[in-house]
Amino acid sequence: MANIRQKSALVVSAHSADFVWRAGGAIALHVEQGYQVHVVCLSYGERGESAKLWRKGNMTETIVKEKRREEAEAAASLLGASIEFFDMGDYPLRADQETLFRLADVFRQVQPHFVLTHSLADPYNYDHPLAASLTQEARIIAQAEGYRPGESIIGAPPVYCFEPHQPEQCGWKPDVLLDITPVWEKKYAAIQCMAGQEHLWEYYTRVALQRGVQAKRNVGIASSRVITHGEGYQSIFPRVTENLS
Repeated sequence: MANIRQKSALVVSAHSADFVWRAGGAIALHVEQGYQVHVVCLSYGERGESAKLWRKGNMTETIVKEKRREEAEAAASLLGASIEFFDMGDYPLRADQETLFRLADVFRQVQPHFVLTHSLADPYNYDHPLAASLTQEARIIAQAEGYRPGESIIGAPPVYCFEPHQPEQCGWKPDVLLDITPVWEKKYAAIQCMAGQEHLWEYYTRVALQRGVQAKRNVGIASSRVITHGEGYQSIFPRVTENLS
């Protein structure tokens, strides 16, 4: 968990691999900038996101969970993040009040300067928007003076939705393009930890290249800045600033 005197970030991932595909670059980049990044995996993705493992035969849910946990821990270690698992189950992912308060407690402990989670809609995977909703509600509870009085409440950390698998169908439109060029090799090494979903390695490489091209266009093609890989994010709340440059 983060020391409140150090800049920190919280990533809430519905399944064990989501934080790697969608936010691995942001995690590695901010760790290099001195942030302490903490990942919460709400589930292992043992039912709906581990097809390769199930097809091997002689599998049980316990074994699949263990393997997905090992993959996620290895990836988090490469990225430099701490990680914990709520083991809520997936397909479907469901949260009760106890889980909501547990996540609010994580917010209080981490005191994040920003939060990353899923898109608000995803017709292909209902676990993802549930994770986003849970994250937002936990954030609000962690701001409430009357929740566990005497504890340090959190401020108003910006929340960014990372890219869903099919953004057009999810109503997701990036308004932040993050240059992850300096940490791409680290992200790809983390991607390769996710052996249970090897079929997605190439896809998310293409996504990073596409967002890199778009990022380069948005800083100006005449700029000397080299951008090859990027990640897209959609912000939920307005940015408050005194300078528009």
